[in-house]
Amino acid sequence: MSVKSSSIDWAALLKRQEAAFAAADAPSRDPEREKALLEERARQLSRQPERAAGATGIECLEFLLSGERYAIELSYIAATLPLTDFTPLFCAPSFVLGVTNLRGRIISILDLRRFFELPALGLSDLNRVIVVADDRMEFGVLADSIVGTRSVADGELLPLPDTFTGPREEFAAGVTAERMALLDMGRILSDPRMVVHEEVG
Repeated sequence: MSVKSSSIDWAALLKRQEAAFAAADAPSRDPEREKALLEERARQLSRQPERAAGATGIECLEFLLSGERYAIELSYIAATLPLTDFTPLFCAPSFVLGVTNLRGRIISILDLRRFFELPALGLSDLNRVIVVADDRMEFGVLADSIVGTRSVADGELLPLPDTFTGPREEFAAGVTAERMALLDMGRILSDPRMVVHEEVG
């Protein structure tokens, strides 16, 4: 069996490759069109950060406590429900209103009016419980009434006024120009004072 020897013209092959690479790197045949496309792409890219900046903000739920406006980030809110049946806890701190059953789970209800040392109004049909939670803690926050959801834009939060003292100063992230205080719910949920230990003697 004989094998035919074939000769390859390596020089010609290299020349064809060099020509192909040169053609790929060659400038566009229509430089004006390419320039216009690049400029339009640059304009679109420059507008994207502005749209993103306009869309950023904190989505929150606004509610009333003793006539003052507060808000909690929606990411912490698990549910809202009317204040109906609850059981008082006599061995708990004064700001713990009691406990209630939420879909088979017993959760405590905290009265932030007492915790923040605000005037405590009586309970009414307008009262709502805002259930807040993270991966470690869950409890309900008593609200005199719920205003609704809103977005707080970046830069809208202002430093706390001098009237915010004590626990309010400790647990508020800032206030808006309309004097709505955004609560630092992550800090509240992690505070050991929020853990209710009922002891029966």
